[in-house]
Amino acid sequence: MPSSSRTRIPRFAALLLVAAPLAHAQAPRQTPAPRPPITLAVDAREVSRRILHVRETIPVQAGALTLLYPEWIPGEHGPTGPVTDVAGLRITAQDRALVWRRDLENMYAIRITVPAGVSALDVSFDFILPPQGARFSSGASSSANLLLLSWNQVILYPSTPRPDDIAVSPSLTLPEGWQYATALRAQGPAGGSLVFAPVSLTTLVDSPVQTGIHMRRVDLTPASGVPHFLDLAADDEAALAIPADLAAAYRNRVVEANALFGAHHYDHFDFLFTLSDQVAHFGLEHHQSNDDRVAERSLIDPNYRPTSFSALLPHEFVHSWNGKHRRPAGLATGDFSSPMHGDLLWVYEGLTQYLGDILAARSGLWTPANYREDLALKAATLDLRPGRGWRPLQDVNDEAQLLYNARRDWDTWRRNVDFYDEGALIWLEADVIIRGLTNGRKSLDDFCRAFHGGLSGSPSMVPYTYEDVVRALNAVAAYDWDGFFATRIRNVAPRAPMGGIEGSGWRLVFSDTPTTLAAALEANSGTLNLLFSLGLIIGQDGSILDVAPGTPAATAGVGPGMTLVAVNGRRYTADILRDALRLGRTATTPLELLVTNGEFYRDYAVDYHGGERYPSLERDPSRPDLLGTIITPLASAR
Repeated sequence: MPSSSRTRIPRFAALLLVAAPLAHAQAPRQTPAPRPPITLAVDAREVSRRILHVRETIPVQAGALTLLYPEWIPGEHGPTGPVTDVAGLRITAQDRALVWRRDLENMYAIRITVPAGVSALDVSFDFILPPQGARFSSGASSSANLLLLSWNQVILYPSTPRPDDIAVSPSLTLPEGWQYATALRAQGPAGGSLVFAPVSLTTLVDSPVQTGIHMRRVDLTPASGVPHFLDLAADDEAALAIPADLAAAYRNRVVEANALFGAHHYDHFDFLFTLSDQVAHFGLEHHQSNDDRVAERSLIDPNYRPTSFSALLPHEFVHSWNGKHRRPAGLATGDFSSPMHGDLLWVYEGLTQYLGDILAARSGLWTPANYREDLALKAATLDLRPGRGWRPLQDVNDEAQLLYNARRDWDTWRRNVDFYDEGALIWLEADVIIRGLTNGRKSLDDFCRAFHGGLSGSPSMVPYTYEDVVRALNAVAAYDWDGFFATRIRNVAPRAPMGGIEGSGWRLVFSDTPTTLAAALEANSGTLNLLFSLGLIIGQDGSILDVAPGTPAATAGVGPGMTLVAVNGRRYTADILRDALRLGRTATTPLELLVTNGEFYRDYAVDYHGGERYPSLERDPSRPDLLGTIITPLASAR
């Protein structure tokens, strides 16, 4: 490469204030002089040792000063800034070391006194890249061959003014021979470093850099001419061999997304797609790029295609409209220090989950069967959660900042970040209702075009409230949407919302044969999902990762944290347990499980004779197939 964008610097829409007529004339406001930018230099040449070296020059004035480290990271919905990985902090002024102290209540704030006559501070520190643990961008982000640089991890900045009003001039020094991709505009190399055009702190944090030895760029630009690129980085060159049909499906995904929303809010788009087993796997949205990380062989191993891997890039792309351009007011704080409110994550993430899944099917990343298998697994898993009996979905949204990092044992009793998948079921039902009320003339697509579309242009952010969502839905199809959402979100609901599946002409059923999706998930993860039969999820080493309350295994006394050693007296393997389940259909004696619990062994008799059970969807011939209509490509229909 290089693979930086050649388009203009992102600019954010100004907030227009409409004032009442003034009773008295006022003197014109003085426009403050622009503040000099922070100069930020990051040296990544020791990335193989998981260390980044940071140097900043921060314009200041004499007196008390607070420097902040970004805490609440957009898209991560929580205080996930990894401040504990900052080491070696040194602050100097005119070559003299200054004394600093951390705030005792805000661990992300550094207090310092700037001496008289000083106009700039020199700040240096190292950022320690984590080898494992943590989630999202605070998790593993590097290997010996690649790095995902999140700028929020390598900057301190003055507490005032707002991040929108702080200019930063960033540069990056890479190991020799490394390539890069980013939504930032490169001004060219200088002294061995990449120098990027100055941007606001908000835009900088919104523009990660993907870099590594093995990279490939795939042009996804549609006929509309707005540049779109798939930037691939991997630990090995072989992992970059994207099949032609998959590349074509990614191009279709761009076309289908723009057909869905009818407008875009970016000048260009870079899909930063990292293929590595050494980094945390997740997706994170940005205005003009995505940070998506998956297993190394995801593009070249067909077992990954039916799984959620195929819907990851569509999901994060949808966030450019739903999450970045339109954002819940509680998440649109305007800075990195104010706590975010996740009460509308069922819109931010739930609607995005629904739209990302149907875009995967509309673009050809998923077959219709893949989409239905994924939908069935979502519905069956949510329906099995006994935690639904005490915790409404609203509370799951409200506690999201904690639940993201909650343990996974007793997951069905605690509930997890269910607003993703349950939100998808709720929005499917809303889509079906709109289609029914309008005799198929309108759909949720019309809501998306009106709510998220508008005029195409550069990145902008327009906050919304719950009332805005209800009002926009009523403009498409009049209905008691407030009552609809109250029942499904604010009230306890012991059963998962199945109205969308059933109303679209399908029903949830179970069989003893794994679906293509179920088989692929087990092949990729090494886990055995027996939640719908015994009530267990078992790791590759026999560890019992979770048990669903009320299921046969839970009734027998088995719990998470134990390890399955033997089945009916024979050493445990997945095949041995499957054989025992199959033979158990006609057996008169319980299934005998020998488990370890720390240093202790115990036999558990599980009285279950139902065999294996896997969810799927079955057509209901008494209703029209709206599900098939929903995932029909839009672009080809116009």
